[in-house]
Amino acid sequence: MTDDKKDKEFGFATRAIHAGSRPEPLTGARNTPIYQTTSYVFEDTDHAADLFNLSRFGFIYSRLTNPTVSVLEERCAALENGRAAVAAASGHAAQFLTFFTLLEPGDEFLASRNLYGGSMTQFGLSFKRLGWTCHFVDPTDPENFRKALTPKCKGIFIETLANPGGIVLDVEKIAAVARDAQIPLIVDNTMASPYLHNPIEWGADIVIHSTTKFLSGHGTSMGGVVIESGKFDWFKAGKFPTMTQPDPAYHGLTFYETFGDFGFTTKARAVALRDFGPSMAPMNAFLTITGIETLPLRMERHVANAQAVAKFLAGHPKVEWVSYAGLPSSPYHDLAKKYLPKGPGSVFTFGVKGGFDVGRRMVEGMELFSHLANIGDTRSLILHPASTTHRQLSEEQRVASGAGPDVIRLSIGLESIEDILEDLDRGLSRATK
Repeated sequence: MTDDKKDKEFGFATRAIHAGSRPEPLTGARNTPIYQTTSYVFEDTDHAADLFNLSRFGFIYSRLTNPTVSVLEERCAALENGRAAVAAASGHAAQFLTFFTLLEPGDEFLASRNLYGGSMTQFGLSFKRLGWTCHFVDPTDPENFRKALTPKCKGIFIETLANPGGIVLDVEKIAAVARDAQIPLIVDNTMASPYLHNPIEWGADIVIHSTTKFLSGHGTSMGGVVIESGKFDWFKAGKFPTMTQPDPAYHGLTFYETFGDFGFTTKARAVALRDFGPSMAPMNAFLTITGIETLPLRMERHVANAQAVAKFLAGHPKVEWVSYAGLPSSPYHDLAKKYLPKGPGSVFTFGVKGGFDVGRRMVEGMELFSHLANIGDTRSLILHPASTTHRQLSEEQRVASGAGPDVIRLSIGLESIEDILEDLDRGLSRATK
């Protein structure tokens, strides 16, 4: 990138390759190096003191900052049109950093009930032990969020493109509810990726990714990232003392007053990441950076293959229904055209005739598809959520979140479409014999 042109002024594909990186100054290495080091030499005691006091930016210890990880953070912020980002060891770790920075014991927040099963467990069970209460809301009507608000609510959390059901939410209207309540809208954009959808454009204040999925793209590296828009006024809201009151850990520094539009991610790094330590490994950052370089190309192929698969399954005699917003029959088709004009991703569900047992037999009988708990891989993946990712939920919760007994989740990869369709047809035939 050139100094006289800001990252966001470049096209998406250019940012995916260049944002945040420069040739390594000592050797001229063009690719971002893997800085596999724990710590960094200080110039002198004053330099060290400035770094620890947050009055100067630099590298102290790789639990907090690492040059390879920093490139990934800048690149993610650039792709989401955000102000700043902080990376973590996983998507779940990114969610924890977000809510620890946002909430205090006794606080509450709202979340869509159509979420990844692990997020529902984290929010509904584990967060309770920290004194945080999550109220799950039917997200298909944005006004449901307004009705569920309580005086202690400090945020709204959604997935624009829900996992696993492929439900598309009306982000703009939900953002209006959050704005009226003066609380941030937090959007998990993992399923869509920033290539297909930009939540900040539609009013989101914080964006989260499991970089393990489409950003990395090859099933090689765990990670998560939190991106802030820089547009939320923490003082005006008057509800977030962790951002607007002096922090005793930094000699009374007030994060929003000191760092302004990147105060949230600075606080998440300087306090939550420092004290709990879910840092991203440099090697994982390097692999994710490499994966992001081909994100636009991969997403185009993912979407094209997914559209063909959804159409094929919709006409298959052994399939009861298909939930893919790219089909005109989907109730979310119009929302997908608005929020996901390049396509509604490559992860969706369908229902097999015969229910739970047929679903289990199908995933066990596939050959090309890999039966595993991941999405966003170059390989096509298949899962029966009711017996795996959503098994810990009650039957009522599974059905409500789009993971009923007959549901099969697909993550369509980059293989030749003829081979993908043949494997699905063979798997359906075997499962229903």
